[in-house]
Amino acid sequence: MVENDLGQATIVYDSPDGTVEQTVDNEHVAYFQDHWIVKTGEDDHGNDTIRRIPHQRVHYVERNVEQFENEVETLKDRVQSFTDDLRTRIMGDEQSQSQEQTQESIHVDIEDEDRSQ
Repeated sequence: MVENDLGQATIVYDSPDGTVEQTVDNEHVAYFQDHWIVKTGEDDHGNDTIRRIPHQRVHYVERNVEQFENEVETLKDRVQSFTDDLRTRIMGDEQSQSQEQTQESIHVDIEDEDRSQ
């Protein structure tokens, strides 16, 4: 949770039911992968529920720039943490990476019998 009060943001977008104007805490709206992401509540287990809104459907998002800069920094830190975790899961930890880098590469030429004729 964010300790400081970052204010509120208003997002206006088109939904299947018409134009929606929704005001949420600033930390509950973000732009990621061509979508606006808005926290809409929590499920029975305390997990956040979000709505992803394609940027083409959004008319505008209104909020304080200073507060937004703080939020972007927080989002940047979260994304960096996520990518570091993902990199570790896919590539392994730094120790195993350094061991792999010290191993010598071996090149093997394979000739196709059809090509040599």
